[in-house]
Amino acid sequence: MVDTADTSTPANPTSSIAIEEEMKSSYLDYAMSVIVSRALPDVRDGLKPVHRRILYSMHENGYEWNKPYRKSARIVGDVMGKYHPHGDSAIYDALVRMAQDFSMRLPLIDGQGNFGSMDGDPAAAMRYTEARMAKVSTTLLTDIEKDTVNFADNYDGSESEPVVLPARFPNLLVNGAAGIAVGMATNIPPHNLGEVIDATLALIDNPAATNADLQNYVKGPDFPTGGIILGRSGVVSALETGRGSIVIPVAHTL
Repeated sequence: MVDTADTSTPANPTSSIAIEEEMKSSYLDYAMSVIVSRALPDVRDGLKPVHRRILYSMHENGYEWNKPYRKSARIVGDVMGKYHPHGDSAIYDALVRMAQDFSMRLPLIDGQGNFGSMDGDPAAAMRYTEARMAKVSTTLLTDIEKDTVNFADNYDGSESEPVVLPARFPNLLVNGAAGIAVGMATNIPPHNLGEVIDATLALIDNPAATNADLQNYVKGPDFPTGGIILGRSGVVSALETGRGSIVIPVAHTL
């Protein structure tokens, strides 16, 4: 006599779900992943994950401002292997931008070689350029070994990385940020470091300070390439509501 398997109950039973609820849940999970893990900076240190991972990896390897330059390809390889497995081009592009004094109000990377130009010329390949941390970057990482911030496992659990950097100055305001996520976006202009620090001290001394009070210290954006802003209404609107537009005149001589 041959035994036969009972086929009345399937090995992998299925269940009915409402497609509307599944789409809501899946979309929200995807949106949060993009917002938190890729597209938007953290207000605490003003960095996106890729920028934070580059700086932490360079700090971990000792590529400080007073040490010799290292090949960009080596830096990118370390970051990709340990913390950011999303392709070398994304990492190198982020490193290049942090080294451009025309892109960052306060460059966080000290680059050596061709890192592009204001005219849109691309940087040289990573095998040719070299980099190390800029001196100001040390203030973003100071005391990170003293349990000042939380750490989390990297993508495969083999390493740990900081959730956020200690950041001794408001990098989000100083260097600004731009990013497009799912359902939201941000475009924060850079501001003057001295003005931001003065406003920070004023807010510490008087936690009840209003936007108008702080605008006595921070007059408006301070772009790395300079410029004159026409009018104040756009600046005031941006500082008070988070939304505003400004007009900067340009001149070109042929």
